[in-house]
Amino acid sequence: MIPIQDLFSKIRWDKEFGKGHFEIGYEDHWEEKIIRIAFKKIVFEEGNHFSFQIKLGGEMVTIPFHRIKEVYRDGGIIWQRSR
Repeated sequence: MIPIQDLFSKIRWDKEFGKGHFEIGYEDHWEEKIIRIAFKKIVFEEGNHFSFQIKLGGEMVTIPFHRIKEVYRDGGIIWQRSR
């Protein structure tokens, strides 16, 4: 399994691989389940190698990379963190 940062770079910068609909599944501690969101809704802060941001309920929320559990491409799982 490749590191999640490497997969994100490939999705963002490899034009051929980046085609398609990507979603990530992250562990939500409040709902105690995995939440799936569209990759295009993720905001990457330049120089930050530990987390990303998403807009939830009108405010930006920071999600650490270690909470990402799954990545999907066109509905099929392509990456999964070992449990």
